[in-house]
Amino acid sequence: MRLADKIAIVTGAASGIGKATADLFRSEGATVIGADLNGADELCDAGDEDQVAALVESTVASHGGLDIFFANAGIAGGLASIFEQTPADWAEILRVNLIGPFVAIKHAAPHIKARGGGSIICTASVAGLRSGAGGPAYSASKAGVISLVRTAAQQLSGSNVRVNAICPGLIETGMTEFIYDYARAKGQEDCLGHLNPLKRGGLASEIASAALFLACDDSSYVNGHALVVDGGLSSSLPFSNQSYGRTAI
Repeated sequence: MRLADKIAIVTGAASGIGKATADLFRSEGATVIGADLNGADELCDAGDEDQVAALVESTVASHGGLDIFFANAGIAGGLASIFEQTPADWAEILRVNLIGPFVAIKHAAPHIKARGGGSIICTASVAGLRSGAGGPAYSASKAGVISLVRTAAQQLSGSNVRVNAICPGLIETGMTEFIYDYARAKGQEDCLGHLNPLKRGGLASEIASAALFLACDDSSYVNGHALVVDGGLSSSLPFSNQSYGRTAI
């Protein structure tokens, strides 16, 4: 029971990575408040500061404190190019994906510090590391999340509040459902994830396990870090099957 007696908030908890993480946290002993726009314990727009602040305050009032905040909620925003997107498109994607984690850290950190420390986790993406894994605004927002957790970890120096990010690769969730549906309709499901060394897409439960690691004391010396969980996708530059150094077993 690695999270026994811990109080945790998980945003984007109605499906996918958020739901898998909320379920796993509960199985490890945590009291979890799942938040989403629908289908969760609490209704919350993760990019709205007033709603996030209210979510934190109500959790503290009801449960006596806060130990963990998983700022997971996000939107994809499509794959349109820079030349097809508008400033309004960018504003909304950045509002949810980057301002959301910012306000989560801002309002959760003081309460977590008051409990003697804890963990804030933000969902970034391999799209924040390199191009080619998401639309321009989405990729920029996730790069911002990676920078945010590093900056926040420094600004919370001495508080014992750790701030880290998870960078998932291709994971089957509601956000990527259209990719999986398209591949299955074409009979090409075995091509999903074929660019990474594990040759498959990931599962929401695998990202939940990474979140559990960052939430519990197993990662007590991990701070300001972006943990990549992508099957090895980002470990290499693109190469062909004939590239030097590739070994088939």
